[in-house]
Amino acid sequence: MQYLWEFLGLMAVFSIFIVAPGADFAVILRQSIVHGRRPAMMTGLGMGFSLLFHVSYTILGLGLIVSQSLTVFSMIKWAGVLYLVYLGIKSFRESGFKVKDIEIGDADRKPLSVWRCLATGFVTNALNPKPVLFFLSLFSTLVHHDTPALIQFSYGIGMATALVAWFAGVSIFFTVKPIRDRFIASGKWFNRITGAALVGFGIRLALARAAD
Repeated sequence: MQYLWEFLGLMAVFSIFIVAPGADFAVILRQSIVHGRRPAMMTGLGMGFSLLFHVSYTILGLGLIVSQSLTVFSMIKWAGVLYLVYLGIKSFRESGFKVKDIEIGDADRKPLSVWRCLATGFVTNALNPKPVLFFLSLFSTLVHHDTPALIQFSYGIGMATALVAWFAGVSIFFTVKPIRDRFIASGKWFNRITGAALVGFGIRLALARAAD
């Protein structure tokens, strides 16, 4: 029962964390509108794998090293900043698109591979150092130090499953035809808004400090 209550406590806090809009949400939204449901869901799955990556090194104690080392934290942070800004500028510079272009596809808009979608999701989430601090504080506060590492990792699997399920729901919602068509009709404006949002998240990450 102790482990069950620990898990429920973790999930209660984590549920608030995953629904808060951020860079991950912006990427899933863009994947849903531009590339469709399957690429968006695969991108969300990649974010789930990344979450397990964060949880794994937190349990192993490496997260404490990252949080205490300004150099390591800064290296991860600036890699994440550059990646988000890159995605934002790439989105901002893309031309508008039409429904028929996305539904039928053309030479300039090739379908994304599963591996590319997984990589996009994994990298977007993995290069954000803030989850390091989040999981350190979450596990140190809500998980007893005597809880076996295997049990703690099972908590991580539960959280990763919740994350993937959430983004699957987001993907399904934004690929419902009337909703997706409305976003597609905005053409260049959608690209510019999502591009500006990603750059904005990159700037916010750049201003983050290890002590925050």
